[in-house]
Amino acid sequence: MNRRFPGDIIIRTATEDDLPGLVQLEERCFETDRMSKRSFRAQIQSDHNVLLVAEFDARLVGYILIFMRLGVSMARLYSICVDPDAHGRGIGNKLMDVGEQEAAKAGRIFMRLEVRKDNDAAIALYKRRGYRQFGMYEDYYEDHADALRFHKRIVHHGHGGEHLQVPYYQQSTGFTCGSAVLMMAMSALRPNFVADQRTEFQIWREATTIFMTSGHGGCGPHGLAYAAAKRSFDVDVYVNQPGPLFVEGVRDLVKKQVLELVHQDFVAKLKEAQVEVFHEWLTLYQLERALDDKAIPLVLISTYRFDRRKIPHWVVVVDIDDHFVYINDPDVDDNSSQGVVDNYYIPIPRSSFDRMFQFGQNRLRCAVILRAP
Repeated sequence: MNRRFPGDIIIRTATEDDLPGLVQLEERCFETDRMSKRSFRAQIQSDHNVLLVAEFDARLVGYILIFMRLGVSMARLYSICVDPDAHGRGIGNKLMDVGEQEAAKAGRIFMRLEVRKDNDAAIALYKRRGYRQFGMYEDYYEDHADALRFHKRIVHHGHGGEHLQVPYYQQSTGFTCGSAVLMMAMSALRPNFVADQRTEFQIWREATTIFMTSGHGGCGPHGLAYAAAKRSFDVDVYVNQPGPLFVEGVRDLVKKQVLELVHQDFVAKLKEAQVEVFHEWLTLYQLERALDDKAIPLVLISTYRFDRRKIPHWVVVVDIDDHFVYINDPDVDDNSSQGVVDNYYIPIPRSSFDRMFQFGQNRLRCAVILRAP
């Protein structure tokens, strides 16, 4: 990609030949939180993120780095800088123009970013371009400065939804997504609820199905519903299949018998707690109605569209509009450019979400819907 603008400014895709210039730009523009040469190289080699550079008078004068997580419609402007000696030529605006266009061509509908609370020039630029503040992170940067969060719809085809305020909680292990999403929902419905690691493991112990396809046990819908009812929340369970779940991934006969016993125990506990279990195919329309009623749905998805692995995973549905389902995903991949900010209110096209909202060959679809007592 190579775009030439009036004034002999060129915006193009970065190459490894640009690495020395990118490092020099980083040192001139930032005193802390600098990207390393190794980090820049990783982004140049990335098959989905976008790193663009600006050239003027045959030298590098700026860059923009945009993260684009697989499987979602959101891009994140991770970093942008312009050489101080090249200010006043509109280079930042041009980088933003091309960056937004590249994100839109890649199927992203929204752009998000974080900016230092004291960076007045950058904040003014983002506001002029139509970005709106929707949150803040305290102590975000290396020097403990706060960050303001902005977002913008870069492709328009309808109105956006009004987001529910569901606090974010990152799961601390690879097997506690269920307890993490339950704590997010409980934090939204009961503001004095404290989400911490002790409670995360306590809920996991109460809700686990003992065995999954491999490794530690994971939380099933019946167990999560029981943990929520035990804490005095109103809860409904939707499972389109009767009987114990995930048995197709367990070959050992003894383990299957354990799954059956655990399932029967959860069913008995839910009956005693007067929690209703609906054996039906839950629709997106029903999820919308639940959100309208101030309920919060926890849904089980397949992660295939995120990471090409077919793993059952719990997320929170926080909003739905005409085009997107918005989720909080508790799983942050520490080995990628993904961060917590990329997992909060993720927009997913309705048709894509409808396909990921099922698991396995049996097309298991299940959800736990929480309401305040």
